[in-house]
Amino acid sequence: MSAAPVTVGESSPAAIETPNAVTLLQRVIMPRPTDPSKVRTLYLDEGTGTSMQRAATVLDRRRAVVPAGTEVSFATYFNALPASYWRRWTTLTEVVLALRLSATCRIDIYRSKADSDTIHVTGDRVPAGCSEFVLDLGPFEDGGWYWFEVSAGEDPVTIEEAGWYALVAPSEPARLAIGICTFNRPADCVAALRTLAEDPIVRDEIDRVFVADQGTQLVRDADGFAAAQSSFGERLVVHRQSNLGGSGGFSRTMYEFLTASDATHLIFLDDDIELEPDSVHRAFTFARFAKHPMLVGGQMFALQDKSVLHSMGEVVHRGEFFWRQAPKTCYGHDFSRTSLRKGKRLHRRIDVDYNGWWMCLIPRAVAEQIGLPLPLFIKWDDAEYGLRAGEAGFPTATLPGVAIWHLSWTDKEDVTDWQAYFHVRNRFIAAALHSPFRHGKGLVRENFKTDLKYLLLLQYSAVSLRHMAMEDFLRGPDQLFDRLATALPEVRERRAGFLDGQVRQSSSEFPLPSMDPVRAERLLKPPTNPVTILSSLLGAIMHSMRRPTAMSLERPQLNVSAQDARWFLLARLDSATVGTADGRGVTMRHREPRTFARMLRRSLALHRQVYAEFPKLRRQYKSARPSLTSLERWRRVFERVDISDDR
Repeated sequence: MSAAPVTVGESSPAAIETPNAVTLLQRVIMPRPTDPSKVRTLYLDEGTGTSMQRAATVLDRRRAVVPAGTEVSFATYFNALPASYWRRWTTLTEVVLALRLSATCRIDIYRSKADSDTIHVTGDRVPAGCSEFVLDLGPFEDGGWYWFEVSAGEDPVTIEEAGWYALVAPSEPARLAIGICTFNRPADCVAALRTLAEDPIVRDEIDRVFVADQGTQLVRDADGFAAAQSSFGERLVVHRQSNLGGSGGFSRTMYEFLTASDATHLIFLDDDIELEPDSVHRAFTFARFAKHPMLVGGQMFALQDKSVLHSMGEVVHRGEFFWRQAPKTCYGHDFSRTSLRKGKRLHRRIDVDYNGWWMCLIPRAVAEQIGLPLPLFIKWDDAEYGLRAGEAGFPTATLPGVAIWHLSWTDKEDVTDWQAYFHVRNRFIAAALHSPFRHGKGLVRENFKTDLKYLLLLQYSAVSLRHMAMEDFLRGPDQLFDRLATALPEVRERRAGFLDGQVRQSSSEFPLPSMDPVRAERLLKPPTNPVTILSSLLGAIMHSMRRPTAMSLERPQLNVSAQDARWFLLARLDSATVGTADGRGVTMRHREPRTFARMLRRSLALHRQVYAEFPKLRRQYKSARPSLTSLERWRRVFERVDISDDR
């Protein structure tokens, strides 16, 4: 490895001019002035709990001052280099760390192994001006990061600029398009546009921005839109259309990307995210150096707890055919508590099946070969696309250091609200297309178990929507495009017909609960071993068949918080108010023996039918997929749902 520092002359503010730094891979970035201390740890490791002092003074997003006698580490999420990913997926064999410093100081470079062990690579005192370190990517097959530390001597040192570079330029020219799907979030969408526009490197890389506006609260009417449009000029195009869900909105942006631009790469961005703009540059540059065309996704931080990494990468379990965190990932890692260096499970390279479309780059070559998303409205469109791409030879990498902030799954309740229909129908469609098993293996069994769980939770509306989903799956693929516009109103209407589907503002709208607190506390204790679990389950089913008391239907027995709403509790009640996951309201749940029995019989019948017909349905959906994902078929849809700009 060539790791000795090389000092060169002054450089322009736009780039660090060194002999070997040719292509910027990722900038070293500082926290925003408005970032709380927890978020600061994503950018700077100032030694919480160590001998280091919390002393760096941030001047702007590129510059920081390290006071005399102190040191600051950049072993952080946004500033360390995920070397194993560059080693595995790209053509690069070496990278360059380049810095521009205001005074003489010591620079030390470290790397980690896949098991998180740390190795000192090199270190030396460097003079003011520009310095670079050429670093080998060879030792990173299984995992590991590079990072550096700055130690100030007798004088403070200002990091004027720093970044990770390649020694070569990408082999082919490339142009970037952004696709944003939005529905009644005009302020959030404009915030994303302004974030892209305010970063000069990212703004100049973007060739087109396509926005699919599917709402009634228009993006073009939001404060700040005019400024964003001025920044991008004719490169920003907003298409108004009826609400076709995420799959319809993202399909529109991909359609425009393929037919109305010559861009080589498209990045999908959700409308309700907060964005670190350098993530866009990093994903685009990573894709340009990739050995073969591939999807490049961003990781997700929790929007309501911004130092928490909510999703590192995801796969689809083929047996149950359900998405899950990829093996060896660390769910909910909080960088404000445990730094990158100390995070034992943050250093192994993670391989994934797909990336969520909160942020995902798709090359033109992939879209041209495998087509557009399926017409699924929402849910499973991103997972199915990643699986489809993988089967066609186009892998997906979820790249650390590329990330957005998004509302986490734990802050939502979409598996049981109106979205329950789309969860189930689209899961079965994706399984029909990609399951390696003739009858879907554990898919039918696990789905039935979920039906039973929701029946015991007194969520009859969710079970009704799940049955509606299975019925539509059984009807085959021919009705998918027609259902894009009609499914949502039908789903909402059906859900509203159930008491548990009607959200109220507060439990104070109902009489006080009748159950005494001591008994309620006993009911909250979960069964803990197979014998007690089976006993509790049988007892819950028997209780569900009994007639509830008249008083319990007039007055809830308990007020149950969202986190305590478990089957072993609610199945032993006749009625309860239950808080929603987002904390904005409650639903009333009544035990209804006749509804329970009817839905249980229907669930058994539907699951038997799906199991028996699954081989035939696999053939039908696979045969229909080329048409369902074609430019021509989607073009006819967009012509029908386009909304004129005239008011």
